[in-house]
Amino acid sequence: MIDYGFMDRAGRPVTLHEVDDGNWRAVADVAPRDDQRRFVPPSAARYLLLSLREGVWNSLAVRAGDTVAGHVMWARDDEDGSYWIGGMLIDAAEQGKGLGRAAVRTLMASLAERADCAELRLSYEPDNAAAGHLYTSLGFRATTAVEGEEIVAVLAAREATAPRAV
Repeated sequence: MIDYGFMDRAGRPVTLHEVDDGNWRAVADVAPRDDQRRFVPPSAARYLLLSLREGVWNSLAVRAGDTVAGHVMWARDDEDGSYWIGGMLIDAAEQGKGLGRAAVRTLMASLAERADCAELRLSYEPDNAAAGHLYTSLGFRATTAVEGEEIVAVLAAREATAPRAV
């Protein structure tokens, strides 16, 4: 379990957990709102398959209290040593409660503590204003680089561990 003491707006602790025999079905069933499906797959099952089949990404269950409420994954770029955050999906019924923010902050802090982590990266669709706002508010800065058609944003690892007023 990865826990840095972040909570959602209802006061539930937000923690990250390895996907295992006890939670994989709940994670696979996580689904976004209908209006978000142009940015993310219809369920987290696709992200779980990417993690299992490609061997690059590492899936984590997002829990709010005792409830599996989302999915997020991370990977290390062996070429430049950066760590990537990707595949974040918060279940439609759990959105608007600060879970995404708490999940990203938790993963940022965890990855930034790794001795070989100098930079965190993520990418998002240019017209996904909610994602752009969230990541910018957490300190990520958009770059001119793209991943597919997505904007790549970066954050120095030392900034990821600094306390932030959010």
